[in-house]
Amino acid sequence: MKALIIEDEMMAAQALQKLIGEVSPGTEILGVIESIEESVEWLEDHPMPDLMFMDIHLADGSSFAIFERVSITCPVIFTTAYDEYALKAFEVNSLDYLLKPISREALERALNKYRTLAGARLDAEKINMLLEQLGEKKRHRNYFLLPERDKLVPLATKDIAYAYIDAKSVKIVTHEHKTYYLTHTLDDLMAQLDEQMFFRANRQFIVSRQAIKDVSIWFGNKLSINLNIEVPEKIIVSKARVAEFKSWFSN
Repeated sequence: MKALIIEDEMMAAQALQKLIGEVSPGTEILGVIESIEESVEWLEDHPMPDLMFMDIHLADGSSFAIFERVSITCPVIFTTAYDEYALKAFEVNSLDYLLKPISREALERALNKYRTLAGARLDAEKINMLLEQLGEKKRHRNYFLLPERDKLVPLATKDIAYAYIDAKSVKIVTHEHKTYYLTHTLDDLMAQLDEQMFFRANRQFIVSRQAIKDVSIWFGNKLSINLNIEVPEKIIVSKARVAEFKSWFSN
């Protein structure tokens, strides 16, 4: 199980990590986030964890604001020193509501709830695994049929250098500097591409491995991807996704 902790009190975060380690030794803590802004950035740049521990009162406001800015699909165990937010907690993805100081018994009860929920998903996961073994795994697109003036022209995915959002429109740019408009969203496009050949650098850009010229170290431990063709703006990989990008590019 992979869990994320959102807690702005360092001592409380350390105590929770220690307690999780005792109650559920196999749990991997992905990180400790201290604010709403950092939480939103982390959740936008990383896969959803299996479980989230979330303090309600953070330094920059109520953690309920996070739900208004990003889609959280995993169960959440709220932690707080106050009990007046219990009803609101269960309006979102709340699995349990633990009052501080958190006891071992309360944490065990909450994690048992999570295991029960995870077990209910097991049958669906087995079906997906069987479908993959039977060759029903998602196939990547090799071609797109794109509008160009009064025609529809075929474009091979291997010819795509990058795609980006420009004034709410999605554009595809080829290695030959040709530009096409796409009716899909950038999320839809990425879902149809081979993830070994294309990388979602940020919310605005998808880049092809073949188009990458080199990579520069950028401010704040970020990376700037330089392509072998001109781009409208710098393609920045956030600090949180640097390791993911390096792993992708090295494989």
